[in-house]
Amino acid sequence: MPAPAHLTDRHPTVSPERLIAQLVPPPTFNDVSFDSYRPDPAEPTQAAAVGFCRRFCEEARKNREGKRKMFGKRETLPGVGLYLDGGFGVGKTHLLASMYYSLAGGSHPAAFATFGELTQLAGVFGFTECIDLLADYVVVCIDEFELDDPGNTTLISRLLSQLVERGVSIAATSNTLPEQLGEGRFAAQDFLREINTLASIFTTVRVEGPDYRHRGLPPAPEPLTDDEVAARAEGVDGATLDGFDELCDHLATMHPSRYLTLIEGVKAVYITGVHPVDDQAVALRLVALTDRLYDAGIPVVASGAKLDTVFSPEMLEGGYRKKYLRATSRLLALTAAGMEL
Repeated sequence: MPAPAHLTDRHPTVSPERLIAQLVPPPTFNDVSFDSYRPDPAEPTQAAAVGFCRRFCEEARKNREGKRKMFGKRETLPGVGLYLDGGFGVGKTHLLASMYYSLAGGSHPAAFATFGELTQLAGVFGFTECIDLLADYVVVCIDEFELDDPGNTTLISRLLSQLVERGVSIAATSNTLPEQLGEGRFAAQDFLREINTLASIFTTVRVEGPDYRHRGLPPAPEPLTDDEVAARAEGVDGATLDGFDELCDHLATMHPSRYLTLIEGVKAVYITGVHPVDDQAVALRLVALTDRLYDAGIPVVASGAKLDTVFSPEMLEGGYRKKYLRATSRLLALTAAGMEL
C-alpha cells in the first residue's frame, strides 16, 4: 500500500460554478427527512420543532408561488424566516437539511450553505449579483449562523432582507439567539440596527436536549504516539498524514471556503503532534476544518494532546466560546470513529 498523502501538499481552488454546486446539504445528511428525525421523549421542544419546520415549508412554498391576481399574474409575497436555536448535537442540522429536501423538489431551487459559504458567495459574485443569483430560490438554508465581524453583519443583514422581499424564505440554525449575534466578538451595540433587522426576519424556535454525539461515548481517548499514528495511517487506503503545526500553517494559505475541496476524496485524517493553541486566527481555521470533516464524516486519529484540550481555557471564556465547544464536540465524535478504524 502506498504511503499516505498529505493535506499540506494539496492546493485547491474553488470556481464560482463549484461554489454554486456546493449549495447542498453535506454528505452525512444526504438521506435525512422529518420522518427520520427521532425526537427525545424527554425533550418536548424537539418534537415541537419538527412541527414548526413542517409549517415553515408549507408557508415558504405558498409564498414563493405568490398570490394570484387578475389575468393569471401572481403577486410576489415576502419570504418567511425560521431560526432554530439550541445547543450542540440536538439535531438542528438534521432538521435544516430536511427543510431543504422538502422544498428542493418543487418549481424553484433551494440552497443550503454554512454561514461562511454564504458570505464567500457574496464576495465572489458581488452583492447585487448574489441577490440576483438567489432571488428565484424558494429557500436559503444557513447552517451555524454567526456574525464574526461588523462587515459580515452589514452584508448579511442587507442580503437576507432583500432576498426576503423577493419571496425567498430563510431557515437558519445557531447556538445564539438572533438578537445576541455578535456579542463578545465586536462592538455589537454599534450595529444594533443591522442585528435587529436580522432578528425581525425570523421566528425563533428553541431546540433543547443533550448532545447526541456523546450519548454512551467514553471521554476523549488517550492520544497515540506519533509512530502509532503514522503506522495506522499506512494501513488505511485514502488516508492523509500531517503534522499539526504544518497543517495549521497550510490552512492559513487559503480561504476556509476551500477546505471542503481540500479534504475531497479523503477517507481518514491522521495528525501528529497536536497541542493547545492560543492564537484566535489559528483556532478559528481549525473550527472551519473540523466542521468540513464532520460534515463529510471523515474520521480523525491524532497524537499529542487530547483533542478536547486544543482550545485554551482563555479562548473558551471569550466571544467564540460556543463555536469552540461545537468544534470540540465534533472532534470527539470524529476521534471515536477514528479509533474504530
